[in-house]
Amino acid sequence: MKITIKEIAKEAGVSTATVSMIVNNKDKRISEATRKRVLDVIKKYNYVPNAVAGSLVTQKTHIIGLILPDITNPFFPGIARGAEDKAHESGYSIIFSNSDGKHELEEKHIETLTKKMADGIIIVLSSENEHMSELLKKCKVPVVLIDRDLSSVNIRGKVLVDNFKGSYDAVTYLSKNGYKKIAYLSGPLNTKTASERLKGYKQALIDNKLIYDPKTVKCGEYKIEWGQMGVDSLLAEKADFDSIFCGNDLIAVGAMKQLKNHKIRVPEDIGIMGYDDIYMSSYVEPSLTTVKQPIYQMGYKAMELMLNILKSSNKETSQEIKTIILDTEIVERNSIKRKV
Repeated sequence: MKITIKEIAKEAGVSTATVSMIVNNKDKRISEATRKRVLDVIKKYNYVPNAVAGSLVTQKTHIIGLILPDITNPFFPGIARGAEDKAHESGYSIIFSNSDGKHELEEKHIETLTKKMADGIIIVLSSENEHMSELLKKCKVPVVLIDRDLSSVNIRGKVLVDNFKGSYDAVTYLSKNGYKKIAYLSGPLNTKTASERLKGYKQALIDNKLIYDPKTVKCGEYKIEWGQMGVDSLLAEKADFDSIFCGNDLIAVGAMKQLKNHKIRVPEDIGIMGYDDIYMSSYVEPSLTTVKQPIYQMGYKAMELMLNILKSSNKETSQEIKTIILDTEIVERNSIKRKV
């Protein structure tokens, strides 16, 4: 039997406001006897509060939207897991959306999440440009960015990684291991992750007194296929290199596969270094030396930041953007061989 809050109030001999306060755990001033009487009626009829109706009263749904550019990329499930774990710890739920790196899908997902009354949106943008800045102005809720650095009206927080330092450390590591001609297969330069890694690569070459050769730097996508294409491009142009630093681990996996297809051995002939430390990095042969990003923490910290913003939004008028910058570390495996 479906029962309404009005009928519960009538049977318990209280007002609907009293029932509502008890259901929403705002019953501190209500006597224990009254509280027990109302809860007994609720239990008797297996009453389940209407979440939508409750959200209209509290202006909170306890739902956070999470928009990712490519859920098939092993980097992003780790972010999603971190965000979800923190959300569940705090009594929140997540709606996941995949944008496939397309602006029109990002716009659609933002519109859908707004209609579903999400309390906030966490997003990894497909690119960082004026179009995306304008898009985020349409959000009616706070926005937290992960791994992207952009300014817009509704952006209240960012969780970033020091990509310049991560890339700089990778090239310095290769140099200290005897590599002198380091090629670079980059991700798309319309993201600051890729552009900062390229800057770190160039600066490390300068500081380690190595020569920068434009022929050994190729820009593409964060995908295995690009790693294969990048190697083919380097070989076709007869570029002179003894190692390849890759913009992410997927590129590195593709590069290793293509080098093998060309009968070039890793690490005996060419050293390979990745970036991310996704799960497959330790399973490929040879296992991949890489720059480890705190992937799980990126999602966890972004959700923690969002919940803190929501908690303080009623108390603060400041629109200050809160930024968290996480560090990277080198993970040594077998795709790099110290050169004498």
